[in-house]
Amino acid sequence: MRLSELGGKEIVDVKKAERLGVLGQTDLEIDEKTGQIKALIIPSMKWFGLKRQGGEVRVPWNHIKKIGTDMVIIDVVDEE
Repeated sequence: MRLSELGGKEIVDVKKAERLGVLGQTDLEIDEKTGQIKALIIPSMKWFGLKRQGGEVRVPWNHIKKIGTDMVIIDVVDEE
């Protein structure tokens, strides 16, 4: 899958059943040596995505469960 094909897909947390953001509004953490994506960095938004809250959610690539035609399903491990 190409990076351009990921743009515009909604990111949904399967455990919380909530929308975290849209790919294209997120940052990618990329390994400089291999060029592989290590994680998605999703900014926390409010007011329908118009204003940042300041925080962010880091989702390691291995927590992505499924990439579908419209959305990316993730399973974020709860921090103890």
